[in-house]
Amino acid sequence: QVQVEESGGRSVQLGGSLRLDCVASGLTFSSSTVGWFRQAPGQEREFVAGISWRLNITYYAESVKARFTISRDNAKNTVYLQMNSLKPEDTAVYYCAVVPRMAWGAPRRPGDYDHWGQGTLVTVSS
Repeated sequence: QVQVEESGGRSVQLGGSLRLDCVASGLTFSSSTVGWFRQAPGQEREFVAGISWRLNITYYAESVKARFTISRDNAKNTVYLQMNSLKPEDTAVYYCAVVPRMAWGAPRRPGDYDHWGQGTLVTVSS
């Protein structure tokens, strides 16, 4: 019933920008916390950014602070990840994850999220 769909992944040059979109359906989006994760080949899935459903508080991995911005539009059931100043180490499959009614914050552990998209590939070349 619940569907999560990411889009926007592309190949970009070092220093470029890209916006990823995540659309969720089949749940009350306005009371759902949303996180972005990424996974590079041979690596563990890692937390990138999150946004709480309470107060729209945002959270970022240290590696993307000041470069990435997460935001949400509840009227469109959509969360965005604006990525600027991209680096080759940002290359990964990016996943959107959703958890309804999380009490506080945006978890960094993948297992704390209930619903996942299929992923969208971002490649940054130098």
